[in-house]
Amino acid sequence: MIRGKWKAGYMRKFLVVLDDSRECLNAMRFAAMRAARTGGGVAILSVIPPDEFNHWIGVGEVMREEARERIHAHFEVFAKWMRDKQGVEPELVIREGEPVNEIIAQIKDDAEIGVLVLGAGTDKKGPGPLVSQLSRSSGDLPIPITIVPGHLSKEKLEAIT
Repeated sequence: MIRGKWKAGYMRKFLVVLDDSRECLNAMRFAAMRAARTGGGVAILSVIPPDEFNHWIGVGEVMREEARERIHAHFEVFAKWMRDKQGVEPELVIREGEPVNEIIAQIKDDAEIGVLVLGAGTDKKGPGPLVSQLSRSSGDLPIPITIVPGHLSKEKLEAIT
């Protein structure tokens, strides 16, 4: 498949980032609703930053495993909602590294990803670090970015998806 030309049998996936931000929730909802309405899929990416493991080797391995367990538990909450309410079976991808670099790497590694979905923060600090950093490099990305405002209600999200 050539990126941008979707052939029969290929599924367009919405890539959404799972993190501890509040704006993550609306991005998840939007991705699942769009996937359900367009026959697409959802890939949920969680990135473990490298600075979490700058400890002794044994401690670092324990912390890495604990981070993966937290990610899986968090993912299952969203996955259950996506399956039950939207009929979408999401896939989980866990990468380690700098978040922006790993998001871009995942987009390049998975040719079925057609849209990156990010949630924008609602506080006065701005839209959030991922939106800010990825917006600056959006001209070089091979796919579009959809930025979902964090203040949108479930009803508004349903209306626009």
